[in-house]
Amino acid sequence: MRHRKAGRKLGRTSSHRKAMLRNLVTSLLRHEKIITTDAKAKELRSVAEKMITLGKRGSLHARRQALSYIRDRKVTDKVFVELSPRYSERVGGYTRIIKTGNRVGDNAPLSVIEMIPEIKKESKKPKKKAVKKK
Repeated sequence: MRHRKAGRKLGRTSSHRKAMLRNLVTSLLRHEKIITTDAKAKELRSVAEKMITLGKRGSLHARRQALSYIRDRKVTDKVFVELSPRYSERVGGYTRIIKTGNRVGDNAPLSVIEMIPEIKKESKKPKKKAVKKK
């Protein structure tokens, strides 16, 4: 029984797993779309969304926390300057996982994980109420 055992081990040691997730989240935030296995994508989703949430906070402490995880300073700047304003109205759910089939070599299930594009807001014009004629 796996009670109170959160997260996937992904067949790696803890240091290898942490390094791999740091590389994956940096690549995802840089390119906004990557192809990986289903299990890695599901683990990556939670880490990437935490980085976007840090960007939405915008404080110096949040920036330093993001820099301690993301491997590239330019990517961290992108999170705080571009991505956090894009998702300012959204409360979570910044990524999308699309299953694409199986890998040719080892038949591993593959997925595309991508950042959800910006939602264009429609300009809301006040609707005129219909006037009943007698």
